[in-house]
Amino acid sequence: MLHRTITGALAFIMAALLLLSAAPAALAAPGQTELDLTEDEQTYLDSAGTLRVGYVQDRTPVSFTGADGTLAGISRYIFDHIQRATGLTFEYVPLPSGPVTYDYLMEQQLDLVTSVEYNKANQGARGILISEPYFTGRKVIVAREDLTYSYEANLSVAVSSGSQTLRQVLAATYPNFTLEDYDTITDCFDAVRTGDADLMILNQYVVEYWLTKPIYEHLKVIPVMGLDDQLSFSAVVPFDANGEPVGEDGYTLISILNKAIAAMPEDLEGSYTIQAVIDNRYTYTMADILYRYRYAFTVLAVSLVLIAGLLLLLYRQHIRSVKAQADARAKNQFLSTMSHEIRTPLNGLIGLNYLMERKGGDQVQMARYLEQSTATAKYLLSLVSDILDMSMLNKGDVELDRKSTDMRSLLSTVEAIEHSAMADKGLAFAVDVDLACPQLEADAVRVQQVLLNLLDNAQKFTPAGGSVTLTARQDPPAEGHVVTRIQVADTGRGMSESFRRSIFDAFSQERDSVSKGDQGVGLGLAICHRLAKMMGGELTFTSEQGKGSTFVFSFPADVARPAERRADTGAGGCAPRPRVLVAEDNDLNGEIMLELLAENGFEADRAADGRQALDMFGASQPGRYGVVLMDLLMPNMDGFAAASAIRALDRPDGASVRIIACSANCTAEDRSRAAASGMDGFLSKPVDVDELLAALEK
Repeated sequence: MLHRTITGALAFIMAALLLLSAAPAALAAPGQTELDLTEDEQTYLDSAGTLRVGYVQDRTPVSFTGADGTLAGISRYIFDHIQRATGLTFEYVPLPSGPVTYDYLMEQQLDLVTSVEYNKANQGARGILISEPYFTGRKVIVAREDLTYSYEANLSVAVSSGSQTLRQVLAATYPNFTLEDYDTITDCFDAVRTGDADLMILNQYVVEYWLTKPIYEHLKVIPVMGLDDQLSFSAVVPFDANGEPVGEDGYTLISILNKAIAAMPEDLEGSYTIQAVIDNRYTYTMADILYRYRYAFTVLAVSLVLIAGLLLLLYRQHIRSVKAQADARAKNQFLSTMSHEIRTPLNGLIGLNYLMERKGGDQVQMARYLEQSTATAKYLLSLVSDILDMSMLNKGDVELDRKSTDMRSLLSTVEAIEHSAMADKGLAFAVDVDLACPQLEADAVRVQQVLLNLLDNAQKFTPAGGSVTLTARQDPPAEGHVVTRIQVADTGRGMSESFRRSIFDAFSQERDSVSKGDQGVGLGLAICHRLAKMMGGELTFTSEQGKGSTFVFSFPADVARPAERRADTGAGGCAPRPRVLVAEDNDLNGEIMLELLAENGFEADRAADGRQALDMFGASQPGRYGVVLMDLLMPNMDGFAAASAIRALDRPDGASVRIIACSANCTAEDRSRAAASGMDGFLSKPVDVDELLAALEK
């Protein structure tokens, strides 16, 4: 794209210089030019009525339909010049796309056709009289950026079906090229973009106009040596039944046009070209803006979907809360909280969308807006996650995944995550860890979830200049068991007595001036309290208003053996990254997953459903795929059945390939079914990139 931008800028600068140096009268509608006309030519001019002129519509800025619904561009400037020079008047008629036959021209009673590619070989053909060129430019090649171009290569060329002269020239000059007909120039561009054709050849000004369109951003321009683009007028001459021309009017008209073209000042054609390019620069459409910023709009769309799902979940949770508590005031408080927590990010998303529509050309601003909308979408996702966690805890669908966990490493990770937020707010953050048995059999994800929630609350409710301290200690171990106690203390405003009584209730909140509007929906502590109980521990607290709060999270766990260090494999201990088979029926999710994998160095293929995933794996060479990312709900064959079928294949890698579930269905039942069908891991959607990469690196 850089070379195209530089080339376009240089071309525009040169055009402007030429325009400034042109005689002022060049574009100022000069008076009638004196032509050396014969008596027959003068008689023709005196008796000629308005001539009907057919023109090609898709050659901006050379020849196209302008805003006033008639011919515009370089060809129109030339016709206006001829009208001033000869006194002829013209009526302009758009021609249909594709090849135009002689019979069609006669039926439409056309006298002339403009923007005809100059070819002396066609002079004298039945019904065709061609003028001398009124425009001389150059043709260029348009190809994809990844194409290695060679004149000797066997390449396919997209040719507009109306460009028969170009077809003749290419067939004679490059017999190794395969010429493919398309109805319009746009069809030719699309064929090159999608790979149906390798390249196309077209007028340089037309190419520069269309390559401004964002959808063609991956196309490049290659100069062509010795292939000029000359355009002429063609007079339509009637013939009798014996194939003889009827009358001399056509020959006389072409002669007059040739004299008018010859009398044109040398710099006038260049001035007309520059003016047409400047006046008819490509204008972005809404479709162009949507394509260029498709990822930003995708984030917005996903956010709106999350909001809709969040509203539904919150409504259902609200109904349960109202029925359980039978408290009208709790209902009103809940609705007020939901309105605030949803409207605030929604207002931001709508505002960002409004700004993106109006600042489409500002790349720096667009990057900032995209970053802000992504952060807002993540906040909405966290609300949905809290609602889902509470719902699953209420139904008993949460199962702990206890495995060997290094508590020192986990606490170090928690410290790193919270450090920036603490520093940004101006809080002193200290971590004091003294563990006799750091290796425990524990659910690391859930332990980290509790600690991050406690630290987030401490950070939000502690004013600048205060402090937050995390302390980790253990009781003396007994018979392979140990109780770990992790304390989070802050110097914030503390809690009122009334709020302390309901602190672990769902949707319980206490608003204050320190936290402002960034409090959430009041589910975090309720979730932490229930998780602590699931682990066999407890979550307790003390708080004094105006002096701060202290939370203590304690849980028992078996002491685990220290993890053994795995030996390095391969030279330098660096194993090759596995090729990934992505089974995903949603086109957008599939495209995003393939791009994420490619950006992180993984080669990947996509299957559109479970049946296709099974077929692709079964047809591949053993060992080709090291990992299968398997969506669960797909047409034809779901992910559970596809995983079971892959495990049952009679090939060595059927049992060894790593199959990871990747689904928005992430209940305990879904995880159990995935494991039962032979899957090795589970990633929930929206996919966290770090978790995805960690799973692939195993």
